[in-house]
Amino acid sequence: MTKMQQSGHNDAPLVEHGARGGTVIRLLVLAVVLIAVAISFVVFKESLDSEIVLGVLGILAMVGIFFLVSSVIGLVEVMPQSRSDDLARGFLGGHPDGILITDSKGRIIYANAAYGRLTGATNAAQAQSLETLLSKNRESTEALYRLTTALREGREGHEEFRLLKPLGRPGNNGSGAHWYRLKARLLANGSSRKPLDIWQITDITSERDDQERFFRELQNAIDYLDHAPAGFFSAGRKGEVFYLNATLAEWLGYDLTKFVPRSLTMTDIVAGEGMALIQSVQATPGQTRTETLDLDLRRANGQSLPARLVHSVSTARDGAPGESRTIVLARPKGEAADLSSSAMRFTRFFNNTPMAIASVDGNGKILRVNAPFLKLFAGVVSRDEAEAGAPLETIFNEAVRPQLTQALAEAKDRQSDIAPLESRHPGDENRYVRFFVNAVIDESDEAPEEVAIVYAFETTEQKALETQMAQTQKMNAVGTLAGGIAHDFNNVLTAILLSSDHLLLQARPADASFADLMEIKRNANRAAVLVRQLLAFSRKQTMRPSVLNLTDVVGDLRMLVDRLISGTNVKLDVDYGRDLWPVRTDLSQFEQVLINLCVNARDAMPQGGRITIRTRNVTAEEGRAYAGADLPEEDMVMVEVADNGTGIPPEIMDKIFEPFFTTKEVGKGTGLGLSMVYGIVKQSGGYIHPESEVGTGTTFRIFLPRHIPEPVAAPVEGENAVAAVAIAPKAEAANADVDLTGNSAVVLLVEDEEAVRRGGKRMLETRGYTVHEAGSGVEALEIMEELEGKVDIVVSDVVMPEMDGPTLLRELRKNYPDLKFIFVSGYAEDAFARNLPADAKFGFLPKPFSLKQLAVTVREMLDRQD
Repeated sequence: MTKMQQSGHNDAPLVEHGARGGTVIRLLVLAVVLIAVAISFVVFKESLDSEIVLGVLGILAMVGIFFLVSSVIGLVEVMPQSRSDDLARGFLGGHPDGILITDSKGRIIYANAAYGRLTGATNAAQAQSLETLLSKNRESTEALYRLTTALREGREGHEEFRLLKPLGRPGNNGSGAHWYRLKARLLANGSSRKPLDIWQITDITSERDDQERFFRELQNAIDYLDHAPAGFFSAGRKGEVFYLNATLAEWLGYDLTKFVPRSLTMTDIVAGEGMALIQSVQATPGQTRTETLDLDLRRANGQSLPARLVHSVSTARDGAPGESRTIVLARPKGEAADLSSSAMRFTRFFNNTPMAIASVDGNGKILRVNAPFLKLFAGVVSRDEAEAGAPLETIFNEAVRPQLTQALAEAKDRQSDIAPLESRHPGDENRYVRFFVNAVIDESDEAPEEVAIVYAFETTEQKALETQMAQTQKMNAVGTLAGGIAHDFNNVLTAILLSSDHLLLQARPADASFADLMEIKRNANRAAVLVRQLLAFSRKQTMRPSVLNLTDVVGDLRMLVDRLISGTNVKLDVDYGRDLWPVRTDLSQFEQVLINLCVNARDAMPQGGRITIRTRNVTAEEGRAYAGADLPEEDMVMVEVADNGTGIPPEIMDKIFEPFFTTKEVGKGTGLGLSMVYGIVKQSGGYIHPESEVGTGTTFRIFLPRHIPEPVAAPVEGENAVAAVAIAPKAEAANADVDLTGNSAVVLLVEDEEAVRRGGKRMLETRGYTVHEAGSGVEALEIMEELEGKVDIVVSDVVMPEMDGPTLLRELRKNYPDLKFIFVSGYAEDAFARNLPADAKFGFLPKPFSLKQLAVTVREMLDRQD
């Protein structure tokens, strides 16, 4: 017998049932049909024509003879088989894995020879189903159950399980525990609607042994690496740490059992500016580079760990940074003074200084740099370029290079006092760097390699603070000047208004001078509006704060703004924030702020555009996003007025809030609009932040503090809050029927400006008051003594020589606690009220004022019942 025959014999199926089930059924059907035909001939022989019967029988005889002859010569097979069936049978028979095919009821249809060898069966009678073989072990039973369930659900699957003894008879295929892999899938059955189950079982004991051996070796390698006398970590492209060995974790104070890959980054474990050194190690594309670095690592508790790193980094072929591998060598304990320890200590200190340091030779070439230097000038000079001797002038702006040449020359001459240099950052014009050049003094006879040490640190934030401080001081100085001018000008306007009112009382409308007097009063009032704008900028105007909801304020103003922009092809959009917090400010003043900003936005869009008013709540955390606004850590309400107009050039952005600065044509603007906006917002305790881009548009953001009502305690007898009755000037028409006569009341008028004092005295006397005048606070006290306190009301200026108004009030209240008092000032009430005692009660009349306004204020104050 040949080897092929022997092999074929060994690969014969263990069980093979129903392989030709379809053909047998067809033959049986054919036999039944033939028998039925024969019976029909017998039963209906009398009804059929003998010729027809003979004809049919002849045809059947011919078919039978043809089938028999064809079967003999091989033209027709009784049990037809295709070549593909032979190939499939050969494949299954020679497959090294045990293959079992069962029907839906679990009956074995086919089992190959490998299945017999695996289970110990030598013939079909000994073949056992998988359920029988695997039911003795819980793990295998559960695996079989899961696979059977999957097959019933139309899914394939595989399981691995362990048996204490091999399948089949005891002693077969060795002894001891064995591992098996069991696979299950469905096979479509052409002769039946129900598919067949194909089971494939494999002994994977040797494969498992190889895996366990590999895992043991891998575990040993990991254990060796974890407990090596050196630290090790690997990091990804972005610096995320993938692996950390136990030695390094112990050094850094991390619990390795809680370490999760990517939970740490190199920035977390490298202290100071060491990352600049690590990032400076860059390989050429497609290569790996290894460098030794001395720096400090950061422990979990924040302490530093001096270490030497052997850092290896790879780079992809396209130049993209790759992963890195780093060995960490801890510095030995003790203070051994050998050369290597000293060099390591110096390198640590050199790289951990807060200044960028570079040593320079006589030709102005860089010899050595530290980590802060690489960080400060990243993108300008790399570590490789620095070590290759890059010129120092590379890190200087071109405008400062002549000064650098002079400084290096002075360093070569060993001069001690070399002036520091200021330069813009060569990589960013918006950054500033200050340099100090120190000469290297070497007493040896040999010429030193290093002639100068250059120290550098960034001063961008310092420059910004200096600029901001200068701008603040400038605005404060201008505000003080504007306030002073407004105060003096208010006195002049008050005198003009009082004099014009006096003349108008004596003139008739038919007189030729009446129109001129009205024009004088009208222009004086116009001047008073400009003065109020100056006072608003200087934050010294009178405010009447109240609790407001900005949704209502913006909604009420929308119609007015629509009228202001009508006919200009400018559209208005309003975006209301939800549930806005209340704010506390002067309603009329804040309306002026919004109107002014909307008018400016309209003028910035001569070709048309869109104005957007937006309101939002801004929490303390969200306020950090508006870094330029310099907001405090508190909740704010934001009002944003944006346009898509021409924008504001950067060179004039710092001047837009200055009084009398305007970009409009002559006669089309006073330059006080934005300065008034600035003053009102600041006086309300808020902040304003403009942003603009030429050609894109401008956005003004106003931030007002959130108002949180304070609980009001019940008043305690004998304790009074400040009762400042600030009586604002009322419209004359509204008080036309009010009795403004003095009824012989005595008024003490205290005013250092003679024109105002004289005009006020004359106006009050025409109303029936008895008026005593004083030019200062000291003189007012003397008059009170002469009159023995027989004064009904005191009307006093606030700012006066020798003794100001608040001091006069305090002195008078000592002897006359119930004396009524009115302050008259061009400044805001808050400017002096804070200097008064807590129980002070007074009225307030802002300058400039008319005769009617003065009379109304005095009359109402006299009529008050405190």
